[in-house]
Amino acid sequence: MIDAIGRPQSLLVLGGSSEIAQSIVAKMVPARCRTVILAGRVGPRLSAAADLARSAGAEVVETVAFDVTETANHVVFADDVFDRFGDIDVVLVAAGVLGDQSVDEHNPVAAAEVIATNFGGLASAMLAVTDRMRRQGHGRLVVLSSVAGQRARKANFIYGASKAGLDAFSQGLGDSLEGSGVRVMIVRPGFVVGRMTEGMDPAPFSTTPDAVADAVAHGIESGATVVYVPSVLRWVFAVMRHLPGWLWRRMPG
Repeated sequence: MIDAIGRPQSLLVLGGSSEIAQSIVAKMVPARCRTVILAGRVGPRLSAAADLARSAGAEVVETVAFDVTETANHVVFADDVFDRFGDIDVVLVAAGVLGDQSVDEHNPVAAAEVIATNFGGLASAMLAVTDRMRRQGHGRLVVLSSVAGQRARKANFIYGASKAGLDAFSQGLGDSLEGSGVRVMIVRPGFVVGRMTEGMDPAPFSTTPDAVADAVAHGIESGATVVYVPSVLRWVFAVMRHLPGWLWRRMPG
């Protein structure tokens, strides 16, 4: 269980090969997290993530096949993981795709795939794992959302819409879990400089996977429900959400 100072002992990652997820694992393992289950598409990236978790000091590291788009298998997946490993303190929801707005807005199938992955598929998986967390009576669901979902820009409205759906779903799920012992923490980073955004020009208030990891660890320990990375984005988007449409459309892409 999560100890008295908010440090979890076990972690399940949905999207185990995610660069941000790997930074979070590297942050949490030295702080007492000893069991790490990395769920994702089996391959070199997932294996490398497992090696990094072991090198950080995790005592039990396992990889589990998981495809966010295969919603019919999510209940079986959750039951298998919780039956094998017992109670899990934190489930980190880190799977997702960025897509290519310049291509996807002219390709309805590709656009639908981004939305299905980032929202529909994750919603299904989150319901499956939180059902098991309800039964164990404790735990934290940490959802990697994005400030892109706070108000979709014309340059990334497909990705932004997918994150807006995930964010709203997470808020409602958190409310529905009140009194169950399970809590939801939503993480809203700005532009994260890393593998996923390689070749793109960083936006103002950009951040890094390590900075997100620090914020996640602190958020879990403090019992936060929403975390912005960097924290100044909380106030930036408090203003951005209320800009008139004509001005918002003039914002840099």
